[in-house]
Amino acid sequence: MAETKKLAATVRSGTGKGAARSVRREGRIPGVVYGGGEAPTPISLDKKQLTQLIFAGHFLTTIFELDIDGKKERAIPRDYQLDVVKDFPLHVDFLRLKPGSRLRVNVPVHFINQEASPGLKRGGTLNIVYHAVEMWVPADNIPEAITADLGGLEFNDSLHISAIALPEGCKPTNPDKNFTVASLNPPAGGDEPAAAAAPAKDEKKK
Repeated sequence: MAETKKLAATVRSGTGKGAARSVRREGRIPGVVYGGGEAPTPISLDKKQLTQLIFAGHFLTTIFELDIDGKKERAIPRDYQLDVVKDFPLHVDFLRLKPGSRLRVNVPVHFINQEASPGLKRGGTLNIVYHAVEMWVPADNIPEAITADLGGLEFNDSLHISAIALPEGCKPTNPDKNFTVASLNPPAGGDEPAAAAAPAKDEKKK
């Protein structure tokens, strides 16, 4: 289950580019909390803290308990923008999470037991089709990752989504019920060593 973190925020007055620039000059990042049947709430967040959270990884699958001037809101980041030159946050969008709600997220795929794959041990190449799988998940139980077991995989074998245990209540958005997550390709030129040169025939005795 995705980790829940606490994050302080402040309601900001004014919207638009001018108001956003003013917030950034104060060392804060503008954002908005929307959804859940309520009106959007414009907020601002501490620039240093938000930057650390984004670059720590898993930001878009982390549930936050936002403390907005004393009002608690459970929310998940849905999008953020970075400065193309300096790489610091410019804006972040949060989606409110209400009990019983579901949302669509990309869940990373973790591959294990590479050492137990005969094909990989003989020089095969793992072709990863999905590094992450988009799924509908319960808002109260967002998985950090799903685990794909490569044990026993041979050349030309495929690992399908049906072979991966999915957390309860999670369903891939892909309409293909058994899509391929990864496959194992043999090494270039085949897996058999080159045939030894045929021995020369004995010369006829004179």
